[in-house]
Amino acid sequence: MTDARPAFIPSERQRALVARGIRRRRRAERRFQAYGIAAIVFAVSMLALLLVSVAGQGWSAFLQTNITLEVALPKDEIDPDGKGAAAIREANFQAIVEDALFRKLGVSGRDDERLAAKMISAGSDAILRDRVLADPALVGKTVTIALPAHSDIDMAWKGHIRRGAPEQDRVVKDRQFQWLDALAKAGAVHTGFNWRFFSLGDSNEPELAGILGALTGSAYTMLVTLLLCFPIGVAAAIYLEEYAPKNRLTDLIEVNINNLAAVPSIVFGLLGLAVFLNFFGLPRSAPLVGGMVLSLLVLPTIIIATRASFKSVPPSIREAAYGLGASKMQVILHHVLPLAMPGILTGTIIGMAHALGETAPLLMIGMKAFIAAPPVSPLDPATALPAQVFIWADKPERGFQEKTAAAILVLLVFLVMMNALAVYLRRKFERRW
Repeated sequence: MTDARPAFIPSERQRALVARGIRRRRRAERRFQAYGIAAIVFAVSMLALLLVSVAGQGWSAFLQTNITLEVALPKDEIDPDGKGAAAIREANFQAIVEDALFRKLGVSGRDDERLAAKMISAGSDAILRDRVLADPALVGKTVTIALPAHSDIDMAWKGHIRRGAPEQDRVVKDRQFQWLDALAKAGAVHTGFNWRFFSLGDSNEPELAGILGALTGSAYTMLVTLLLCFPIGVAAAIYLEEYAPKNRLTDLIEVNINNLAAVPSIVFGLLGLAVFLNFFGLPRSAPLVGGMVLSLLVLPTIIIATRASFKSVPPSIREAAYGLGASKMQVILHHVLPLAMPGILTGTIIGMAHALGETAPLLMIGMKAFIAAPPVSPLDPATALPAQVFIWADKPERGFQEKTAAAILVLLVFLVMMNALAVYLRRKFERRW
């Protein structure tokens, strides 16, 4: 039997209302999409502005201006008695370098000598001494050596100090600019890659300051952090997710873990200062203490990421393993944990990247001191890359400003690499159910 009811036919007014409503919804949807695109463009623009600003200030730190000199090494001034390395270490190489520079510039007079001495780095004598110690046969000969220019001269050669400014308003004087032009005309000034930036520790001279000590300190700190937080975090997550009973105590623990992930990092620094340094008496400024403090910072992230990874494993995996007679520990270690490992590694790497960029906890435990020599163990005094940026940013010299920006670029490269590694591991090992 067929339905004899007549079909509904909307009126013109109803059709107009429906069409107007559809157009209104589509306009709202287009506006919403436009807002999202605008937000993305704004965020990318701000990030690009930040990167361009930092790169614009720091790229020149990867270049070093050197001045080539012909330096005479008279035996009667360096090793008159033939004692070898002991006499070479005591020789006055500063006077030898300055004599070669004064001859090159044709300097005469105390005032000109004082200005000319600031053309090259104050550490040039140590560079020449190390070369002679490496080859004692050079004593008594004349050698050609490229010495780093003073930071002010380096800045002037790179164009960061304007020659047209009034002389009293700039650190490089007219006479020094004339000498710099003469050296350049003679082919004695050249710019090359600044290997010292990566091979030296901190220094009071901007042209000799490097990040090797900070990189080594960061490496030791991250190693201690990883060795502590990864096994503890994974073990804690396994217990909370698989073994812990569901009661008020475990609920309280879970809430506190989630809250710890949002605690300001300086609180962990205060905890490290009070417990690890003052109570346990561990060495101050050591990467060991820094790693212990940062492990407390990273632990909540690893626990949360591990629990989320365990929950993503389908229950059928557990049920199949139990059906074959596996124990609970075998199910976890042989089946659930391997399948959850991509998410665990991703969370761990992101947490480590967060720890690598932290400064406040390290400042609280003293990892901001002037450390010239790189540490050789986690117990030696050291600084870290973020703390080194903080130290250099507080110094007034123009040379340290570009070193600060360059260190930030290096830190950003490491952070991007760690996040890229996390994305790669996620995509390579992730399984979709």
